[in-house]
Order: sequence, then structure tokens, then C-alpha cells
Amino acid sequence: MRTRTAAAAALLLACSVTACGGTAEPAAPKSTVKASAPEHEVDCSDTSLDQADWMEHCSEADGSGTGGDGGPSTDLPFGKVYSWPDGLEVTIVEAQVFSDWDEFEEPDPKAYDFRVRVKLDNKSGQAIDLDQVSVSVDGATNGGTADLAIFSKNSAPLEGRLAKGVSAVKTSDHSLEKRYGKDIVVTVQRTTDDDVLTFPEFTGTIK
Repeated sequence: MRTRTAAAAALLLACSVTACGGTAEPAAPKSTVKASAPEHEVDCSDTSLDQADWMEHCSEADGSGTGGDGGPSTDLPFGKVYSWPDGLEVTIVEAQVFSDWDEFEEPDPKAYDFRVRVKLDNKSGQAIDLDQVSVSVDGATNGGTADLAIFSKNSAPLEGRLAKGVSAVKTSDHSLEKRYGKDIVVTVQRTTDDDVLTFPEFTGTIK
């Protein structure tokens, strides 16, 4: 009698573990579905990309963020093109010592008076306000900041509007003390009504 009781108890325990009678549902099969992919990947070359998305995914806090063309924003040589997210492209064509003086102007013997030529190519879908663009120049060897100037002859200041699909070469005139040398860093600054954009930096030499 005790043997049968023990056997019955063992059978009851086995049924409770294995769900005898089909009352328990079978374990769900292991999922073979991979984790869902991100909702979207940001294309930094998309000129219609929202500025907030671009700043989050395409710009870097150390100042080496990229523009719409995926290129760096620092240590760009003269002639290298930088593209902002909306499609406006910029490059520094050259920096030349200025000598075509007006009768009321004269050079500073202690400084390099020079003209920077800035090429802009509007590949965005709208006109660009060039009053939002400016240029600053620093010495690249041992410091020094160039003074902003405007030389009368053949100047083409950064002002007015640049229509979509149009390119233009503008000028920015400066004077840098000779003790700082001819190697320079040209920073192109741009601030729109909504955002302050990355400032690309171009390096070169005053010719």
C-alpha cells in the first residue's frame, strides 16, 4: 500500500511538471526575427535635411563636423569646396597682395594689404542672403588677426542676394601685420535666421 501511494504521488508530481492532460500551452518558439532596424538613417548629403537632424547626426562637437558634401570643415586648402546642408557651396579662390590703389588710398608699409576672393555657388532651392556671410582672417604661423578693410577698386563685397543656380566670386579685403607672415587661415562665417552654421576654415598663403 505504501508503494502504491508513493507511485501515485510521483505520477501526480510528474503531471504537474509536464502539464498532463494538455492544459498547459507549449513554450513559444525562439524568435528568428532580428531586432528592428532604426526608423531611418540620416543622409548627410541630402540638401533638404532638417538642420536639427544635421546638427545631431552630421556635425561634431570638436569643430570637425562635415557639411553636405561629407568633407571636413577645417584645414581646407584654398580651392577646396565646402558645402552647407542647404546646398550653398563656398571656397577661397586666393589671397593676393593688393596694389591697385585709389588716389585717396595708400598701403601700410608695416602690413600686408590683401584681397581674398570668395567663390559661392548656390545649389540650394532658393535665393541666399549674402549679408549672412562674412570672412575673418588670422595668421597661421604665430597668431595675429587681420583688420577688415575695403579697397575701392574692383571690390565685390558679400552683400545682396545670390539666386538659386547662380555662382559668383566676391571679395573681402584685409590688412595683416608683416610680423605674422603670409600664411593665413580664412574662416567663412554664416548665420541664418534660424541657425548658426558651421564655419569652414581654409588655409593658404598671401601671394
